Amino acid sequence: MKGHGGLDGIAKHWNENMNAIILAAGKGTRMGSYGESIPKGMLNFDGQPLLRHQIDALHQGGIESVYVVTGYRKECIDFSDVEYFHNPDYATTNMVESLMCARPEFKNDILVSYADILFTPELVKKMIEETADIAVAVDESWKAYWKLRYGTTEEDLESMTVSEAGLITGLGQPMSSSENIDYRYIGMIRFSQLGIDTLLDVYDKKKSERSSWLQSGKPFELGYMTDLLDEMIRAGSKVLPCVTQHGWLEFDTAEDYELACRLKKENRLSSLLDLEKGAPDS
Repeated sequence: MKGHGGLDGIAKHWNENMNAIILAAGKGTRMGSYGESIPKGMLNFDGQPLLRHQIDALHQGGIESVYVVTGYRKECIDFSDVEYFHNPDYATTNMVESLMCARPEFKNDILVSYADILFTPELVKKMIEETADIAVAVDESWKAYWKLRYGTTEEDLESMTVSEAGLITGLGQPMSSSENIDYRYIGMIRFSQLGIDTLLDVYDKKKSERSSWLQSGKPFELGYMTDLLDEMIRAGSKVLPCVTQHGWLEFDTAEDYELACRLKKENRLSSLLDLEKGAPDS
Protein backbone atom coordinates (compact mmCIF):
# COMPACT_ATOMS: atom_id res chain seq x y z
CA MET A 1 0.00 0.00 0.00
CA LYS A 2 2.94 2.33 -0.44
CA GLY A 3 2.88 5.60 -2.29
CA HIS A 4 -0.65 6.96 -2.03
CA GLY A 5 0.33 9.90 -4.17
CA GLY A 6 -3.27 10.87 -4.88
CA LEU A 7 -3.89 12.01 -1.29
CA ASP A 8 -3.15 15.67 -0.66
CA GLY A 9 -0.87 16.30 2.27
CA ILE A 10 0.14 12.65 2.62
CA ALA A 11 2.85 11.99 5.18
CA LYS A 12 6.25 11.59 3.53
CA HIS A 13 7.49 9.05 6.05
CA TRP A 14 5.43 6.02 7.00
CA ASN A 15 5.46 4.59 10.50
CA GLU A 16 6.47 1.06 9.56
CA ASN A 17 6.07 -0.19 13.13
CA MET A 18 2.38 0.52 13.58
CA ASN A 19 -0.78 -0.96 12.11
CA ALA A 20 -4.16 0.72 12.32
CA ILE A 21 -7.25 -1.39 12.95
CA ILE A 22 -10.74 0.05 12.38
CA LEU A 23 -13.58 -1.83 14.05
CA ALA A 24 -16.42 -1.66 11.52
CA ALA A 25 -18.41 -4.83 12.14
CA GLY A 26 -21.49 -3.40 13.84
CA LYS A 27 -24.83 -2.64 12.26
CA GLY A 28 -25.44 0.76 13.82
CA THR A 29 -28.95 0.17 15.09
CA ARG A 30 -29.25 3.70 16.51
CA MET A 31 -28.78 5.32 13.11
CA GLY A 32 -32.42 4.78 12.15
CA SER A 33 -33.12 4.74 8.43
CA TYR A 34 -29.59 5.95 7.63
CA GLY A 35 -28.11 2.58 8.58
CA GLU A 36 -30.75 0.21 7.30
CA SER A 37 -28.89 -1.01 4.23
CA ILE A 38 -25.23 -0.09 4.86
CA PRO A 39 -22.71 -0.40 7.68
CA LYS A 40 -22.46 2.75 9.78
CA GLY A 41 -18.92 3.38 8.52
CA MET A 42 -20.26 3.76 5.00
CA LEU A 43 -22.51 6.72 5.82
CA ASN A 44 -21.80 9.57 3.42
CA PHE A 45 -20.44 12.68 5.05
CA ASP A 46 -19.05 15.63 3.14
CA GLY A 47 -19.01 13.60 -0.08
CA GLN A 48 -17.27 10.49 1.26
CA PRO A 49 -18.04 7.52 3.52
CA LEU A 50 -16.94 7.90 7.14
CA LEU A 51 -14.45 5.08 6.64
CA ARG A 52 -12.84 6.87 3.71
CA HIS A 53 -12.29 9.93 5.90
CA GLN A 54 -10.76 7.70 8.58
CA ILE A 55 -8.48 5.83 6.21
CA ASP A 56 -7.23 9.09 4.68
CA ALA A 57 -6.58 10.58 8.13
CA LEU A 58 -4.62 7.49 9.14
CA HIS A 59 -2.54 7.58 5.96
CA GLN A 60 -1.96 11.32 6.25
CA GLY A 61 -1.03 10.90 9.89
CA GLY A 62 1.72 8.47 8.90
CA ILE A 63 0.26 4.96 9.10
CA GLU A 64 0.55 2.89 5.96
CA SER A 65 -0.98 -0.45 7.00
CA VAL A 66 -4.69 -0.08 7.73
CA TYR A 67 -6.95 -3.04 8.46
CA VAL A 68 -10.75 -2.92 8.62
CA VAL A 69 -12.72 -5.52 10.57
CA THR A 70 -16.03 -6.00 8.77
CA GLY A 71 -19.25 -7.64 9.84
CA TYR A 72 -22.69 -6.38 8.80
CA ARG A 73 -22.96 -5.98 5.00
CA LYS A 74 -19.24 -6.53 4.51
CA GLU A 75 -19.69 -6.38 0.72
CA CYS A 76 -20.42 -2.64 1.04
CA ILE A 77 -16.90 -1.92 2.30
CA ASP A 78 -14.45 -2.12 -0.58
CA PHE A 79 -11.44 0.19 -0.41
CA SER A 80 -8.34 -0.76 -2.36
CA ASP A 81 -5.77 0.75 0.02
CA VAL A 82 -6.67 -1.31 3.11
CA GLU A 83 -6.81 -4.97 4.06
CA TYR A 84 -9.65 -6.80 5.74
CA PHE A 85 -10.63 -9.18 8.47
CA HIS A 86 -14.19 -10.35 8.97
CA ASN A 87 -16.15 -11.08 12.13
CA PRO A 88 -18.73 -13.67 11.05
CA ASP A 89 -20.34 -13.49 14.49
CA TYR A 90 -20.84 -9.72 14.41
CA ALA A 91 -24.53 -10.04 15.30
CA THR A 92 -23.81 -11.87 18.57
CA THR A 93 -20.51 -10.30 19.63
CA ASN A 94 -19.08 -6.86 20.31
CA MET A 95 -15.95 -4.80 19.74
CA VAL A 96 -13.45 -6.90 21.70
CA GLU A 97 -14.25 -9.95 19.59
CA SER A 98 -14.02 -7.87 16.40
CA LEU A 99 -10.58 -6.65 17.46
CA MET A 100 -9.44 -10.21 18.04
CA CYS A 101 -10.33 -11.07 14.44
CA ALA A 102 -7.31 -8.93 13.49
CA ARG A 103 -5.00 -10.71 15.94
CA PRO A 104 -2.63 -11.90 13.15
CA GLU A 105 -1.61 -8.25 12.65
CA PHE A 106 -0.70 -7.67 16.31
CA LYS A 107 2.94 -8.19 15.36
CA ASN A 108 3.43 -4.40 15.23
CA ASP A 109 2.19 -1.65 17.53
CA ILE A 110 -1.48 -1.02 16.83
CA LEU A 111 -3.77 1.99 16.75
CA VAL A 112 -7.38 0.91 17.21
CA SER A 113 -10.32 3.12 16.26
CA TYR A 114 -14.08 2.81 16.14
CA ALA A 115 -15.73 3.10 12.72
CA ASP A 116 -18.29 5.68 13.86
CA ILE A 117 -15.88 8.50 14.62
CA LEU A 118 -14.04 11.04 12.51
CA PHE A 119 -10.66 12.36 13.58
CA THR A 120 -7.89 14.52 12.23
CA PRO A 121 -4.46 13.50 10.91
CA GLU A 122 -3.02 15.62 13.72
CA LEU A 123 -4.65 13.39 16.33
CA VAL A 124 -3.24 10.34 14.55
CA LYS A 125 0.24 11.87 14.67
CA LYS A 126 -0.19 12.66 18.34
CA MET A 127 -1.14 9.07 19.10
CA ILE A 128 1.80 7.73 17.07
CA GLU A 129 4.18 9.91 19.07
CA GLU A 130 2.86 8.64 22.42
CA THR A 131 5.50 6.67 24.31
CA ALA A 132 3.08 4.95 26.71
CA ASP A 133 2.51 1.23 26.17
CA ILE A 134 -1.25 1.87 26.36
CA ALA A 135 -2.59 5.32 25.42
CA VAL A 136 -6.22 6.35 25.15
CA ALA A 137 -7.30 9.45 23.20
CA VAL A 138 -9.41 11.77 25.37
CA ASP A 139 -10.94 15.19 24.76
CA GLU A 140 -10.62 17.83 27.49
CA SER A 141 -12.86 20.25 25.55
CA TRP A 142 -15.73 17.79 25.24
CA LYS A 143 -18.31 19.96 27.01
CA ALA A 144 -18.48 22.46 24.13
CA TYR A 145 -19.22 19.58 21.76
CA TRP A 146 -21.89 18.20 24.10
CA LYS A 147 -23.64 21.57 24.24
CA LEU A 148 -23.90 21.50 20.45
CA ARG A 149 -24.84 17.85 20.46
CA TYR A 150 -27.42 17.76 23.25
CA GLY A 151 -27.91 21.36 24.35
CA THR A 152 -26.50 20.35 27.73
CA THR A 153 -23.48 18.66 29.29
CA GLU A 154 -25.69 16.35 31.37
CA GLU A 155 -26.57 13.62 28.86
CA ASP A 156 -24.72 10.50 27.67
CA LEU A 157 -22.13 10.69 30.44
CA GLU A 158 -19.46 8.17 31.30
CA SER A 159 -16.52 8.22 33.67
CA MET A 160 -12.95 9.09 32.74
CA THR A 161 -10.82 9.36 35.86
CA VAL A 162 -7.18 10.44 35.67
CA SER A 163 -5.01 10.29 38.77
CA GLU A 164 -2.56 12.95 39.95
CA ALA A 165 0.16 10.72 38.52
CA GLY A 166 -1.44 11.07 35.08
CA LEU A 167 -2.82 7.52 34.84
CA ILE A 168 -6.33 6.56 33.81
CA THR A 169 -7.79 4.77 36.81
CA GLY A 170 -11.36 4.32 35.58
CA LEU A 171 -13.44 4.78 32.45
CA GLY A 172 -16.71 3.83 30.83
CA GLN A 173 -19.01 3.83 33.84
CA PRO A 174 -22.38 5.61 33.42
CA MET A 175 -22.42 8.93 35.30
CA SER A 176 -25.29 11.16 36.42
CA SER A 177 -23.37 14.46 36.51
CA SER A 178 -20.62 16.02 34.42
CA GLU A 179 -19.20 17.90 37.41
CA ASN A 180 -16.10 15.77 37.86
CA ILE A 181 -15.69 14.54 34.28
CA ASP A 182 -12.67 16.37 32.90
CA TYR A 183 -12.14 14.21 29.81
CA ARG A 184 -14.21 12.27 27.29
CA TYR A 185 -13.22 8.89 25.86
CA ILE A 186 -13.04 9.20 22.05
CA GLY A 187 -12.72 5.63 20.76
CA MET A 188 -9.07 5.52 19.73
CA ILE A 189 -6.44 3.47 21.57
CA ARG A 190 -2.73 2.86 20.99
CA PHE A 191 -0.96 -0.32 22.11
CA SER A 192 2.79 -0.92 21.98
CA GLN A 193 4.08 -4.47 21.73
CA LEU A 194 4.25 -4.64 25.52
CA GLY A 195 0.73 -3.24 25.70
CA ILE A 196 -0.45 -5.88 23.22
CA ASP A 197 1.12 -8.63 25.34
CA THR A 198 -0.80 -7.36 28.37
CA LEU A 199 -4.00 -7.06 26.34
CA LEU A 200 -3.70 -10.66 25.16
CA ASP A 201 -2.90 -11.94 28.66
CA VAL A 202 -6.09 -10.36 30.01
CA TYR A 203 -8.20 -11.42 27.03
CA ASP A 204 -6.98 -15.02 26.94
CA LYS A 205 -7.55 -15.43 30.68
CA LYS A 206 -11.10 -14.07 30.36
CA LYS A 207 -11.74 -16.35 27.41
CA SER A 208 -10.54 -19.44 29.26
CA GLU A 209 -12.84 -18.58 32.18
CA ARG A 210 -15.76 -17.46 29.97
CA SER A 211 -16.44 -14.96 32.73
CA SER A 212 -18.51 -11.80 32.43
CA TRP A 213 -16.80 -8.42 32.22
CA LEU A 214 -16.49 -6.86 35.65
CA GLN A 215 -17.40 -3.31 34.68
CA SER A 216 -20.41 -3.74 32.41
CA GLY A 217 -21.49 -7.17 33.58
CA LYS A 218 -21.81 -8.18 29.93
CA PRO A 219 -21.14 -11.80 28.88
CA PHE A 220 -17.62 -12.44 27.61
CA GLU A 221 -18.61 -12.30 23.92
CA LEU A 222 -20.25 -8.88 24.34
CA GLY A 223 -17.30 -7.03 25.83
CA TYR A 224 -16.73 -3.35 25.08
CA MET A 225 -13.25 -1.95 24.55
CA THR A 226 -13.75 -0.01 27.80
CA ASP A 227 -14.38 -3.36 29.53
CA LEU A 228 -11.06 -4.66 28.27
CA LEU A 229 -9.21 -1.49 29.28
CA ASP A 230 -10.86 -1.58 32.70
CA GLU A 231 -9.65 -5.11 33.36
CA MET A 232 -6.17 -4.25 32.13
CA ILE A 233 -6.11 -1.40 34.64
CA ARG A 234 -7.33 -3.74 37.39
CA ALA A 235 -4.51 -6.12 36.44
CA GLY A 236 -1.98 -3.34 37.02
CA SER A 237 -1.45 -1.94 33.53
CA LYS A 238 -0.51 1.72 33.23
CA VAL A 239 -3.01 3.33 30.86
CA LEU A 240 -2.29 6.96 29.98
CA PRO A 241 -4.50 9.63 28.39
CA CYS A 242 -3.51 11.27 25.12
CA VAL A 243 -5.23 14.63 25.53
CA THR A 244 -6.72 16.58 22.64
CA GLN A 245 -8.95 19.62 22.35
CA HIS A 246 -11.70 18.69 19.90
CA GLY A 247 -10.44 17.22 16.60
CA TRP A 248 -13.06 14.44 16.44
CA LEU A 249 -16.75 13.72 15.91
CA GLU A 250 -18.93 10.76 16.86
CA PHE A 251 -21.76 9.32 14.77
CA ASP A 252 -23.57 7.24 17.35
CA THR A 253 -27.15 8.16 16.45
CA ALA A 254 -29.17 9.59 13.58
CA GLU A 255 -29.21 12.89 15.47
CA ASP A 256 -25.40 12.94 15.57
CA TYR A 257 -25.27 12.47 11.82
CA GLU A 258 -27.83 15.19 11.19
CA LEU A 259 -25.99 17.59 13.51
CA ALA A 260 -22.67 17.03 11.74
CA CYS A 261 -24.28 17.55 8.33
CA ARG A 262 -25.96 20.73 9.55
CA LEU A 263 -22.74 22.12 11.05
CA LYS A 264 -20.93 21.40 7.80
CA LYS A 265 -23.63 23.09 5.73
CA GLU A 266 -23.57 26.14 8.00
CA ASN A 267 -19.74 26.33 7.92
CA ARG A 268 -19.58 25.75 11.67
CA LEU A 269 -17.93 22.34 11.70
CA SER A 270 -14.40 23.73 11.98
CA SER A 271 -15.09 24.81 15.57
CA LEU A 272 -14.88 21.10 16.42
CA LEU A 273 -12.99 19.44 13.61
CA ASP A 274 -11.24 20.51 10.44
CA LEU A 275 -10.71 17.44 8.30
CA GLU A 276 -7.89 19.13 6.41
CA LYS A 277 -6.05 21.13 9.07
CA GLY A 278 -6.52 19.07 12.23
CA ALA A 279 -7.89 20.04 15.61
CA PRO A 280 -8.84 23.70 16.09
CA ASP A 281 -6.82 25.86 18.42
CA SER A 282 -8.00 25.52 21.99
